[in-house]
Amino acid sequence: MNKKFFFGGLLMLGAVVYLVFTAMGQGSQYFLTVEELLSRQDEFRGRTLRVSGAVLGPSILYNPDTLELRFTIVHIPGDNKEIEAQGGLAAVLKAAANDPSRPQLQVVYYGPKPDLLRHEAQAIVLGQLGDDGVFYAEELLLKCPTRYEAAVPTQTGGE
Repeated sequence: MNKKFFFGGLLMLGAVVYLVFTAMGQGSQYFLTVEELLSRQDEFRGRTLRVSGAVLGPSILYNPDTLELRFTIVHIPGDNKEIEAQGGLAAVLKAAANDPSRPQLQVVYYGPKPDLLRHEAQAIVLGQLGDDGVFYAEELLLKCPTRYEAAVPTQTGGE
């Protein structure tokens, strides 16, 4: 009788371990900068990714009939220490959105156009890179740069 419980418990433990490992593999997402994604496109194509960048305002195109939203994001550093060293998030977003030499990524998203989508906003997109080099976003999160402008003087003052 004790052997039945032992082997039954062992079988259940094995099943739980298997489910945990398969769930971890399916739910994992990479968080990349635009530059990292573009330099390793073949490796990440077809995987669910989070990519962060500064929005180029003139690139925003929205079709209210199809709810298709197209825009371009530009590379910003992914390291918080580097962002702070460059004057804070507002300064980094402004510099990135006004530098045409930085790596850029075209994004397509279907849904209502967010009010915070504007030039120099930080966009964090969740989705997949298509075979055509366009990032197809399922989720779109935005941070408006004006929210961080008040903090710039203290960040750049070295205090």
